[in-house]
Amino acid sequence: MAETLRKTVWLKHLAIMLIAFVMLYPVLWMVGSSFKPNNVIFTEIGIWPQQWQWSNYLAGWSGIQGNPFSRFLGNSMIVSIGAVLGNVLSCSMAAYAFARLSFRFKAAAFGLMLLTIMLPHHVTLIPQYILFNQLGWVNSFLPLIAPKWLATDGFFIFLTVQFIRGLPKELDEAATIDGCGLIQIYWRIVLPLAVPALITTTIFTFLWTWDDFFSQLIYLSDVTKFTVPLGLRLFLDSSSQSDWGPMFAMSVLSLLPCFIIFIICQKYFVEGIATSGIKG
Repeated sequence: MAETLRKTVWLKHLAIMLIAFVMLYPVLWMVGSSFKPNNVIFTEIGIWPQQWQWSNYLAGWSGIQGNPFSRFLGNSMIVSIGAVLGNVLSCSMAAYAFARLSFRFKAAAFGLMLLTIMLPHHVTLIPQYILFNQLGWVNSFLPLIAPKWLATDGFFIFLTVQFIRGLPKELDEAATIDGCGLIQIYWRIVLPLAVPALITTTIFTFLWTWDDFFSQLIYLSDVTKFTVPLGLRLFLDSSSQSDWGPMFAMSVLSLLPCFIIFIICQKYFVEGIATSGIKG
């Protein structure tokens, strides 16, 4: 019986490892291709390079069209950090209002907020572009950052609302007895206890902003303001030879911030998803 159970466990682990390999194969292929010459990237089936070409990283880091890749990384950091700070602050404030405060049309406003989650981004793209163009914000980082400070991501509001609803209301009552107002309760009681939900918001916002190509393509036209997705696109030229090796090399480097943030915040990320899903 024990031997059969042991074999079953080994088979399960083997199946999980095979599935993980299939899912990670594109990433492994990209890492291996970043060390290959351009002429063999799409001719060799194997992941392991037969000829290591470290110059791909040097060529990619030096950039293209006179712009080093470090500039694209810096621009992406500015946009991503600005979006993260805006979403964490504004969405947590809106969630606190929905979860703890009482005001007129609260249910209608909450339902309208939920409807925005199902609204495709492309529906609001043209009105937003007209508005930002009239404000003179096109070809700047403001259209990518400013909306995040206005609680426009209903998903993160709903996520944080579910978490805050699971916090004991007795904490708010005790703080009120001690003389705390609504802002002090939000800042001193709710925010510290809602760290898992805020970490989840941070990770998702950073990843979605860092990987966003469409919005950045719409609003940014100056090469010096390009972010990482737009900078990687410069390595591809439909009319001449494309630098696949340097592009894959910089793609590998562009994944490092995402991996680092997820590894550091993994514990809080899982806790935030779990508790927000079962409480409410």
